[in-house]
Amino acid sequence: MLYWLTLLSDGGDFFNLFRYITFRAGGAFLTSLIFGFVFGRPLINLLKRRQSHGQPIREDGPESHFSKVGTPTMGGALILGALLVSTLLWARLDNMYIWVVLFVTVGFGAIGFADDYSKVSKQNVAGISGRIRLGLGFLIALVAALAAAQLHPEGLSEQVAMPILKNTLVSFGLLFFPFAMIVIVGTANAVNLTDGLDGLAIMPVMIAAAALGVLAYAVGRVDFTQYLDVHYVPGTGELFVFCMALIGGGLGFLWYNAPPAAIFMGDTGSLALGGALGAIAVLTKHEIVWLIIGGVFVAEALSVIIQVFWFKRTGKRVFLMAPIHHHFEKKGYPESQIVIRFWIVALVLAMIGLATLKVR
Repeated sequence: MLYWLTLLSDGGDFFNLFRYITFRAGGAFLTSLIFGFVFGRPLINLLKRRQSHGQPIREDGPESHFSKVGTPTMGGALILGALLVSTLLWARLDNMYIWVVLFVTVGFGAIGFADDYSKVSKQNVAGISGRIRLGLGFLIALVAALAAAQLHPEGLSEQVAMPILKNTLVSFGLLFFPFAMIVIVGTANAVNLTDGLDGLAIMPVMIAAAALGVLAYAVGRVDFTQYLDVHYVPGTGELFVFCMALIGGGLGFLWYNAPPAAIFMGDTGSLALGGALGAIAVLTKHEIVWLIIGGVFVAEALSVIIQVFWFKRTGKRVFLMAPIHHHFEKKGYPESQIVIRFWIVALVLAMIGLATLKVR
């Protein structure tokens, strides 16, 4: 919205700053951060009044989690509020990539909100049906995949770029759509699985958003893509504004989610943020690199898949408990140690993912 202030510019004054993505990204970050600080405590107080018992705790979970009984959930609403206000204020609203990511974010956020509401109102961990969640998620992802195919240049549409290999594109044809849907829905659910300890999910989400923001900015500029020898995707640079807004909102939320958490993100936040990250990976043509950058989320999801598959096949468990962060809890590692080490791993993986830009 504020980009329109450039109409008042004569080319060298203050209003000219709004032409620059980096300036508006900084503004989005600060706006989102301030939003989180200002509205965080009022939201927590409101949710405490509305949720008398807080988020239900799994009976088969680690014993340390029972001390968290009564902590309100749906804290993702704080991140979403900050993210939406900042993006609508600072991003170019004539950029369709922004609207695709916002559609995915709000769509998955609505699914998460319904799931959280069901859990809190019924005081059980089941929530809404998994089939309904997946069905709605795949429908949202299909719309995003169709939009991506229309927005991408003709030479990139329905193609998947290979990291490290120069100018290598694999044509997926119609298979691109189920592939993109799996990336978006898979990321949303992987982030949801990761959100099991205070501060565990939000920091890797912010780290991943920073890495994807750099990728989006790079592939959206002709000069950068020529230097780095990557595919040019015009218009994606504006997603850097969205990513910075996400980081600002995430930091504002982490202020209250730091151990011991005053509020949980809930599915409202984890599904929305995961869906957004998956959508950005698809829009920037970096789905394969995303497997590296989002490695923490991939590991969490794989641990659940392996655990379920092996238990159904043999009746035995590979991990003491899945997702894998609960395995480490069961082994006696302190929660803070698990969280910080996962943060370190997320940062290392993000750096490796960004390194693929130049290793070509």
